[in-house]
Formats: sequence, structure tokens, C-alpha cells
Amino acid sequence: MINRAFKQIEFIKEIDKMKNILRMTLVGDGSRRENDAEHSWHLAIMAMLLEEYSLEPVDISRVMKMALVHDLVEIYAGDTFAYDVEGNKNKEERENAAAAKLFSQLPKDQENMVLDLWHEFDAMKTKESKYANAMDRLQPFLSNCMTDGHTWKQGNIDRDHILKRMDPIRTATPELWLFILETVDEMENNGSIPKKASTLSQ
Repeated sequence: MINRAFKQIEFIKEIDKMKNILRMTLVGDGSRRENDAEHSWHLAIMAMLLEEYSLEPVDISRVMKMALVHDLVEIYAGDTFAYDVEGNKNKEERENAAAAKLFSQLPKDQENMVLDLWHEFDAMKTKESKYANAMDRLQPFLSNCMTDGHTWKQGNIDRDHILKRMDPIRTATPELWLFILETVDEMENNGSIPKKASTLSQ
């Protein structure tokens, strides 16, 4: 038991590094970049509050667990900007290596549990992972709404690329998709979304 607790506590200390992994999105007041821990916390809260919009009933506990672990690998792999074509080419390889290194620090049963959650999130096959991914796309979308499209402007990301990125929202939470469409129209009209076609592709 002592050895098990030691491994768990050491893992908990290790994932404190998540607070230092910066994302491209800003916090709502635009004062600084958001970190991975803030993103995961916000995502878990969103999943709990917006559960009623899921197309299918979900195990919200499992969804929230996925939300909390889905970006842990970025402690070693770093955050990859969603619209970074080059960075996404080797993302899977980097993150698989990071997952093996990080999760193996846990007791074996918990290593398997967290790894299963992480793989489930990425695969987007279960109703829980589809809903979790919808929330994962919505969270930075809302950050951009609060910061006048900061990330989109930086990457010259047009509406077509944004809507393609947001597609899990359309399929998992159709009612929220209407909010996405209305907001994109509004933000494109006010200049928060570049009208010039982006050179990036996904």
C-alpha cells in the first residue's frame, strides 16, 4: 500500500507541470494565454452543465474523466495548435510516446484505466467520447468569442476551417450547432473571423 500511494502521489506531483503548458487561446479577459490545466477544468465543467444537449444519454462521470485526462500527455508532447498543419503531422507519434512515459508512472491498474480513457477520447467512437470531443471544440471556440477571435486572427483561420474543426459539435450536440452557426456569422460580419481564405488545411 505504501508503494502504491507513493506512485500515485508522485504522479499527482508530476502532472502539476500541466499548469505550465500554454495553449494558443487566451483567457477570457485577454490578459494571457490559457494553460492546459485551465482548459481541462473548464471543459469538465462545461460537460457537466451542458449534458442536456448531448444527442444521446451519456455517462457524465466518464465524460468528465476523459475531459480531465485527455491533454495530460501534453506535459511531454507539448500543445499542438489545432490548425498547425506541420505540427499535426507527427502529433500522434509524439503523444503516444508521451502517454507511455507518463501513464506508466501510475500503479498498473490505474495506468490501464487512464490509458483507456485517453484512447477512448481520441477514437471518438463511443457516445461519451463524441460528447467530450464536442465540448473540447466548444471550449476554445468560446475563448475566441471572448477575445475578439484572437486565435483565428493569428492563424488567418476562415469560417470554413472553423466549421470543419467544430463538426463534432454538429454531430454530438445538434442544438449547440445552431449557436455555432449564428456566432460564426456574427463574428465574420464584425471582423473577428478573417474573410480572406486561409492557406491552412486540416
